[in-house]
Amino acid sequence: MSKSTRRWTALGAGLVAAAIAMTGCASGGGAPIPPATDDPESGELTFVYLGSSSQQETFEQLFEVFRAEYPDIELNAVGIPADDWSAFSTTVATRLAGGQPIDIIQVATEGQRTFASKDVLADLAPFIEQDKDFVEDYWSDISPRLREFNQKYASGPNGETIFIPGGYNVMGMYLNKDLFEQAGVPLPVNGNWTWDEFYESAKKIKEATGAYIIGADADYFRAVMPWLTTNGASTFNEDWTKATYNSPAAVEAVTFARKLIAEGLAPEPGGQFDIAAAYSQGQLAAVNGGRYIVPYVQALDMVDSTVYVNWPTNTTNGTPVGWDAWNITKKSEHKQAAWTFIKFLMSKQAAEYFAGIGGTIVPARLSVATSPLFSENAPEGQERLVESMEWATPIPSIDKGPQAQKIIQEAWLTVIAGQGDPKATLDAAQAELEQLLGG
Repeated sequence: MSKSTRRWTALGAGLVAAAIAMTGCASGGGAPIPPATDDPESGELTFVYLGSSSQQETFEQLFEVFRAEYPDIELNAVGIPADDWSAFSTTVATRLAGGQPIDIIQVATEGQRTFASKDVLADLAPFIEQDKDFVEDYWSDISPRLREFNQKYASGPNGETIFIPGGYNVMGMYLNKDLFEQAGVPLPVNGNWTWDEFYESAKKIKEATGAYIIGADADYFRAVMPWLTTNGASTFNEDWTKATYNSPAAVEAVTFARKLIAEGLAPEPGGQFDIAAAYSQGQLAAVNGGRYIVPYVQALDMVDSTVYVNWPTNTTNGTPVGWDAWNITKKSEHKQAAWTFIKFLMSKQAAEYFAGIGGTIVPARLSVATSPLFSENAPEGQERLVESMEWATPIPSIDKGPQAQKIIQEAWLTVIAGQGDPKATLDAAQAELEQLLGG
């Protein structure tokens, strides 16, 4: 994958949270441990998150609001650039194991089971109990599915609450309206289209303009899962206990993705194809991604000529969803101050502020995600980011998530690059995933 491709899209799955949700019930196994008694408005906190230098600049604006409100809390925010959440999770886990003091970690869906399995995060139930009204107000303002997903997939080893889920990202496509018009191709009606319609649009655009329909991609969240979910498939079953990567529907999905490249409708993977330049110069009709694409569209001055639409479907509406989550490490010496920071991120104030400066994630708070703040200076169709939560599939990530992601992506890349038979390649990956689950 080229550096340009990563610059546009590798930080999907929820890069920066503008709003944070609250999780479900208290932990199992007896009475919860009372919350820490340190000062909730003073102390030194180290917070680590995934972010490139440009994203760190945006995030810092939000942090400065917190610092102004809580001047006695010294917030050390450490942004870690990484190609994906798998690499980020591995880096942070290594730092924790090496004794580096970290109080709070931003963890997206792809890394939550990894951290949960290491038993390094504190039970948050006492803090939630401590601020019942505040948390209930927040909970009433988020998607019920987000609460359900967090409770099902991100609990601690004994069912305890260790993550506060936050804003999320789903996958769709940003279309260059001018290029579609130039080729005489209609835009998807109400933002919906099928694989066949997508394919026919791609052929017409290529013939009329020479432009590709979409870039070549093997990213788990950004490319693999959208093609799978829109064909009723996934990499694992619903409770992530069984690999399903070689199902007939999955083989059909990767075969279709390869077809686009084989017929010259998408570029060959692994080259130096510049997505941003190609999109702005009319050489690329669509960019796949989530809300985090918006700042790039703004930088290209293409907001008015771009529309966000749902991923084309074959058998059903589909998209993966990944959400940010926050926690307090067991070794934190300032747990109350850490909880104060998390409450700030949960607040409507933080959600509105971040949405107003161009946040790169769908706010968990529905009141903000459906407000003019979220859609202002953004391509039309932003409401579809919220609506698609209704049919979203949490991106599967087992305890050995980084290893699984590597297997999944490498197999997909092998096929779309024309270097392996679709069924045989996914069969081999399936066997490796089964070993991870059993080992």
